[in-house]
Amino acid sequence: MRIYIIISLLFFSLCNPIFAQTKENKSINWLTFEQLSDSLNVHPKKVLLFFHTDWCSYCKKMMKETFMNQAIVDKINQEYYAVHFDAESIETVQFDNTIFEHPNKQKIRGKYHPIATLLMPQKQAIFPTIMILDGDFKVKNVTQKYLSSHNFNKIL
Repeated sequence: MRIYIIISLLFFSLCNPIFAQTKENKSINWLTFEQLSDSLNVHPKKVLLFFHTDWCSYCKKMMKETFMNQAIVDKINQEYYAVHFDAESIETVQFDNTIFEHPNKQKIRGKYHPIATLLMPQKQAIFPTIMILDGDFKVKNVTQKYLSSHNFNKIL
């Protein structure tokens, strides 16, 4: 009898975490610049632009920590269109009826995509760069540093 009680308790204690996770974690609905252009034409709202690079450790940290915080995810998904973009990307981007092509055929550190060069606020790029724009695509806030969830929530 005692063994059945122990087995039952063990079974329920192992199953409890499985049943307790009913709320699934969501992620940010990242858009491309093409999708952003279409979305702004249909329903204008605030925009969050996140410029990063492959080599930027603080950019990676923000992607893993700040942009995984559920309160941040919920707020961005409800109130913003969000775009994250590799500033050194070589892909062709169409935005606002304009085609932006990178002159290089391969990624080169420090050679930034024309759309990143156009939108980022300074001649010297600093990563990560976070830009908040209003529904009319006017810049409301620019931050060029790592932001923890707490600090990021303040600028939202």
